[in-house]
Amino acid sequence: MTEILLAFAVAVPIAVLGGLIGLGGAEFRLPVLVGWLRRSAHQAVPINLAVSLITLLVALIVRSRTLPALPLESLAVILASMIGGAMLTAFLGAGLTARLSPHALEGWMRFLLTAIGLLLIGEGFFPLSEAGLVGAAGWAQALVGFAAGCLIGVVSSTLGVAGGELIIPTLIFTFGVGVKTAGSASLIISLPTVIVGLARYARRGLLFSRAEGLKIVLPMGVGSVVGSMIGGVLAGIVPASLLKIILGLVLIASALRMFRRTPSPHSA
Repeated sequence: MTEILLAFAVAVPIAVLGGLIGLGGAEFRLPVLVGWLRRSAHQAVPINLAVSLITLLVALIVRSRTLPALPLESLAVILASMIGGAMLTAFLGAGLTARLSPHALEGWMRFLLTAIGLLLIGEGFFPLSEAGLVGAAGWAQALVGFAAGCLIGVVSSTLGVAGGELIIPTLIFTFGVGVKTAGSASLIISLPTVIVGLARYARRGLLFSRAEGLKIVLPMGVGSVVGSMIGGVLAGIVPASLLKIILGLVLIASALRMFRRTPSPHSA
């Protein structure tokens, strides 16, 4: 019961941040799953993906109702190409998890969160000029978008994240998309990526057990629904520059605190 309550309690603030910024919250849950809930990095991946799916669905619905109409139609080529690349490598990359050591998984995630966090904080304080690829030729958008999507799919399937921590900076820095539009676009790209990753894990027999689903996934999912609704509402009133700085700080904090734990029976 204690584990169930803890899973629910930590999921709410994590999902608030996720809904606020446009992420599934998986990058924030990893330190909790591995540290507080004492799961191994490999066990945390499919759990993270399952909770991300719930969070993404709720966040997308809430943001669509609380934010003004966003120019997603103009990003159709970019979104389609990123989704295609992400789904392809999410399917292929899920098989890599069993061959990666926990140390390799943890080290990559720490590096990823820290680097992107610093980049976003810098851009929040010192806005960069737009990359201009939104208005580029369709083939250029598709090529760059597909390449970025491939990287996103690998990260998503091997680390159990929705990919927003890569999608949002890519849309902002490469295509010059506004941070709030990037947040909603990130949810759209992440959904099929997560679904493909989960399906691949299920096919390989690497999903969590029913007991884990009841103890961890379900309470975290419920907490994520509550938090995502709150975060989605707040997303309409928080300044864009502040969102970037908050995202960067949270990602760096997650990286610094990640995987600081002692071995447990779950960490097989």
